[in-house]
Amino acid sequence: MMKLKRPYFRPLIYGLLATLISSSIIISSPQPSYGQSWLNWIFQGVQVIQLSSLSDSQEVKYGGQINQELIRSGKFRLSRNQALIQRIDRIGQRLAQNSSRPNLPFTFQVVQDNSINAFATMGGFVYINTGLIATAENEAELASVIGHEIAHITERHSIKQMRNVAISQGLMSATGLSESNIVNIGVQLAVNLPHSREAELEADQVGLRNLRQAGYAPIGMITFMKKLTQKGGSPPAFLSTHPATSQRVEALNKAVNPDIAYQGDGLDTQAYQREFRGLL
Repeated sequence: MMKLKRPYFRPLIYGLLATLISSSIIISSPQPSYGQSWLNWIFQGVQVIQLSSLSDSQEVKYGGQINQELIRSGKFRLSRNQALIQRIDRIGQRLAQNSSRPNLPFTFQVVQDNSINAFATMGGFVYINTGLIATAENEAELASVIGHEIAHITERHSIKQMRNVAISQGLMSATGLSESNIVNIGVQLAVNLPHSREAELEADQVGLRNLRQAGYAPIGMITFMKKLTQKGGSPPAFLSTHPATSQRVEALNKAVNPDIAYQGDGLDTQAYQREFRGLL
């Protein structure tokens, strides 16, 4: 290692200090840029980095806190039907093990609600309404919905959406989002804010791939989506929070080879009637 002689060492230190001080003055001084200071842009950068660098364990931790808050606040009522919960968990775990994040500890829960809906939060928490279970004709259709929600988690759609909400609401600091803000936004996303059209289309394609890899007949995703678009009256909650349904059906039709559409498990309607609808 090369050593500096003492006469040259002190001027070098002074020079470095001067550079750092002048740089901090430039950064701290407000500069006009699209109506925001450079400091705000720096805070946004910290915000994005903090959310983008969440580890799996952090994601599961915050997902658990969001789940507890959703239950505590009475946003919905979880079913206590253990037989039904076990059947949903069996499907969910089968899909999860064939997803791109099989090591994530997924939690599948049944919501006691007659509306046709399903949603997911970060960390592997998936929620399926009893109304949706009743609407499905077979296990492949039900699995297609669960696979779609798993895809939202594996592709980190909620985390990306949380980043955008945090920036738009100005919830940023030099250290990033606080835990309470993460949980509050997570609850907000779960019950009020739909995913973007791009996120839904991606979740369809990733979910379809997951469905096939888990051994279910891919036609289940198409028939269930078509069933929802054909329902009369007001649109089901599942559709009102998942936009561009006709485009999604078209994309799924293109993605599924008709020669293998019916190959796989989950098309026994009578078995589904007995094992699932009979428990509702």
